[in-house]
Amino acid sequence: MPDHGSGFGHIRGFALYQPMHLLRRFSSPSAPIALLVAGAFFMENLDATVINTALPAMAASFGVQPVDLNIGITAYLLTLTLLIPASGWLADRLGCRRVFMASIVLFTLASLLCAMSHSLWQFALARVLQGVGGAMMVPVGRLAVLRNTPKQNLMQAIAMITWPGLVAPLLGPPLGGFITTYASWHWIFLLNLPLGVLALALAWWLIPRSEDETASSRFDWTGFVLCSTACLLLMSGLEQVGGTGHRQLALPCLLAAAILLASLWRHCRRSHAPLLDLSILRIRTYRTTIVGGSLLRAAINTTPFLLPLMFQLGMGMDAFRAGLLLLILFAGNLGMKVLTSRTLRRFGFRLTLLISGLALVVLTLLIAAFGPETSWPWMVLVLLLSGMARSMTFTTLSTLAFVDVPPAQMSHANTLFNMLLRMAYGLGIAIGAIGLRLAESWLPQAGVLTHYHFAFAVLAGLTLLALWDVWQLPGNAGQLLSEQPEARH
Repeated sequence: MPDHGSGFGHIRGFALYQPMHLLRRFSSPSAPIALLVAGAFFMENLDATVINTALPAMAASFGVQPVDLNIGITAYLLTLTLLIPASGWLADRLGCRRVFMASIVLFTLASLLCAMSHSLWQFALARVLQGVGGAMMVPVGRLAVLRNTPKQNLMQAIAMITWPGLVAPLLGPPLGGFITTYASWHWIFLLNLPLGVLALALAWWLIPRSEDETASSRFDWTGFVLCSTACLLLMSGLEQVGGTGHRQLALPCLLAAAILLASLWRHCRRSHAPLLDLSILRIRTYRTTIVGGSLLRAAINTTPFLLPLMFQLGMGMDAFRAGLLLLILFAGNLGMKVLTSRTLRRFGFRLTLLISGLALVVLTLLIAAFGPETSWPWMVLVLLLSGMARSMTFTTLSTLAFVDVPPAQMSHANTLFNMLLRMAYGLGIAIGAIGLRLAESWLPQAGVLTHYHFAFAVLAGLTLLALWDVWQLPGNAGQLLSEQPEARH
């Protein structure tokens, strides 16, 4: 049924246009695989965001308080954090095709168990199983795309994979509210069943069987324990910094994580078959996306977290108006996808990252100047341009990461990239929270709005710091890829 006059109709049409537009320009045989992985990425990200507006209804169904449902969210995220380090080894050992299909089965089955849950603990255990599937689904799917995509089509493939991460946060909360209001919260998870069956059939059909022939050494249990425990402590410490819970535990968690990461580095340097091959950090382009790129992603992911808080707590807006302005940011994210490949081919990776990064610095400072007297057209323009700069920076980093990585090291590079991709969000939230607390301590007489202005200024400084690493890139970084002609119809 056509959706005339509905804002969501335009959003949905635009969201569908993005991957189909990329698919028409992307004539490689691996294009359907990239679209499949994009769909799996969308399903996972939508599942993570759609639940937020359903928490009160779910709490009433389980007979608990809404805050108690946090255990279901935390269990899912912690399972992801713990198991992502093993995704690369499993893909090497069993093949991307088998692992990706198994992860879809687990995720879909866990969705059914979530919908059938009658108590909080049943729901929490089902979310753990869902986290097992999610930890393998997207990283291994991305690896399948990287292994089956020629270098000249890598930009289009990465752009196709990353669009769901920008669309899902936009559609998740209103979709969850609609389903909960007009149906039941159970349908939030039941909708994954037909999607999972379709994804499983497409994975069996599209992903080559040759992927299953990859050999691998024995599993590095020492590296896995060190890596998973360090990631868990690091995420817990960052959550304590950015949350309102036991902040006194943040420093011990972060110190323990630092010690374990140092031990992991030493172990991986000495092991003959380490869980993570850290020699890939010698590749200049990859190292930049890991070091400076993680700081950039942290700043990018924090803006949508701070913006609605500043609009409501600092500027006195209601939730509806704050949400409308946040939609503008995501609209800029999506709109830039069409221009990303052309921009990279015109200016190259280094110059594109520097321009988009400096634009982010300026636009973040302009956001830090927002106030009740700021006109709506100006805020809309700044947020739209900020979303475009965020999208360009994010996609460029995701593409540059794998430009110079040889096929033999692609699995290790993909695993480390996916781990830090998820940690960057926690890092950004922690930095934003630290900025707010510093403002409260240093500017106690200032209003709440000034505190948020200070936090955005901190994010601008973080972005500028990350660009120092980008500045060290050679001018011809990724030149072979950026000089490839665009695929024709």
